[in-house]
Amino acid sequence: MSERPAGPRLLGMPSAADAIELKHLRAFVAVADELNFSRAANRLFVSQPALSRQIKALEQLIGCQLLRRSTHRVELTLAGEALLGATLPLLSDMDDAITLTRSVGGEVNARVTQLWNSVVEDGGSGLAAMREAFEALNAQLPVPDGTEVRPVQTDGVSSLVVSPGPGHRPSVLHLHGGGYIAGSAFGYRPLTGALAAATGAAVLVPDYRLAPEHPFPAALEDALRAYRWLLGQGTAPERLTVSGDSAGGGLAVSLLLKLKEEGLPQPGKAVLLCPLVDVVDPPDGSTPVAKWFSLYVRDHPPADPLLNVFEADLSGLPPLLVQSGTEDVTLPETRRFVDHAREQGLDVRFDLYPVSTHVFHLFWSFLPEAADALEQVAGFLGENESGSAAEAG
Repeated sequence: MSERPAGPRLLGMPSAADAIELKHLRAFVAVADELNFSRAANRLFVSQPALSRQIKALEQLIGCQLLRRSTHRVELTLAGEALLGATLPLLSDMDDAITLTRSVGGEVNARVTQLWNSVVEDGGSGLAAMREAFEALNAQLPVPDGTEVRPVQTDGVSSLVVSPGPGHRPSVLHLHGGGYIAGSAFGYRPLTGALAAATGAAVLVPDYRLAPEHPFPAALEDALRAYRWLLGQGTAPERLTVSGDSAGGGLAVSLLLKLKEEGLPQPGKAVLLCPLVDVVDPPDGSTPVAKWFSLYVRDHPPADPLLNVFEADLSGLPPLLVQSGTEDVTLPETRRFVDHAREQGLDVRFDLYPVSTHVFHLFWSFLPEAADALEQVAGFLGENESGSAAEAG
């Protein structure tokens, strides 16, 4: 499953009382139940070192030892037994609350999908209403405290710089999702703000042109303009990151391929969040996605590697972090892409989380897996964000 970095940064976001986070308690309960770090780590989809760090952090915060560890066994201390008895009802109540919230999120996703279907079936007559609904969905999500947003023109493309604070030069280019027909830089302030808070880096979010008014390659051309502008801001290419979620993840891969074609420097890293990478033959069960993509592809040759990444030579692309949910409808094509990239020699880290919501990262404010995923993005970027704090030019 996941291969975690050695030292992920913590999100600068609200935590539980006395700094004890929900993930600490879940980690403790899993180890207490299994009495085995390896099995508990597999159960939580984390590495053993990451699990050990969470247990040690909990012990430090509480101020006493909860587990006795030896080479052959793990035991609960008296303090651990007391905490376990008090924690189980708490987590049960929390799980009920999260289940309820996820069901509401699922209903919202279903409504958005229905709207997108109606757009295609009506020949585009409902496009404005669908886009408005998509913006309204994102507007319900919080933007992290302290986030600063400023507009910029990136070689003619209207964009936003979303920063964790003042004085940050953008070093991350994020391409938003929306099936190539919806979404905006303004609407994506919650997710890109969370990404900025997690990494400590300012994020450039271009308002690339959308289909059906602007089919392929309009979005790719705008993404390229934004990246060229980013190169011109003075940050070394190896300190830059290209990221994208859903269809924006597919667009991010197309951008990397375009950079290779143009002979431009690649970024140091790339991050794909629940990416939709197959615009030619989307996965089974996502027929609506196929219809949305048809508005983007139009009559363009499907074998074009800039459009069909499975026809592309991926060699020379930067290290990739790919994240998805275990029940995400896009998981089959994501796995296929990861295998395709690894076969061509790319350095790919693939993280899976036990969630079903597409682009679950949007729900970082209440979904523990989303907050953890963003922490892992920060860890993956490593030193990439260290050069982002220079004053913007």
